[in-house]
Amino acid sequence: MTHPKQIFIIAATLTIAIATFGFAAANAEAPEAGAVPDGAELYSTRTCVACHGKDANTPLLPSYPKLAGQNSEYLFQQMKDIKSGARANGQTPAMRGVMHLVDESEMQVLADFLSKMAPAPAQTNP
Repeated sequence: MTHPKQIFIIAATLTIAIATFGFAAANAEAPEAGAVPDGAELYSTRTCVACHGKDANTPLLPSYPKLAGQNSEYLFQQMKDIKSGARANGQTPAMRGVMHLVDESEMQVLADFLSKMAPAPAQTNP
């Protein structure tokens, strides 16, 4: 059974993501037919930035992953699994709500873009 707080967090996240996508879509220029936008553009216009942060290291919630510097193949597979429903644990309900915005070629561009971003510095215990 899903806890009411989890439902609220997921609903709030989706609301922010949808609002962000609406704003970005309204202000984005249409790409050429058949052209896949670059990773930075996709990250912004497909609402990734709303939950994972502008630098992909500062997620909206501490339970959301930091994506910058992750392995490209891993990221691509996770996005495919979330979209298909093969992965349905943790925070995937929030992600599943926005995965219809990307196709596989865009997932690969996003994965490559994120893998080249600088990861968050390692935290040390005092």
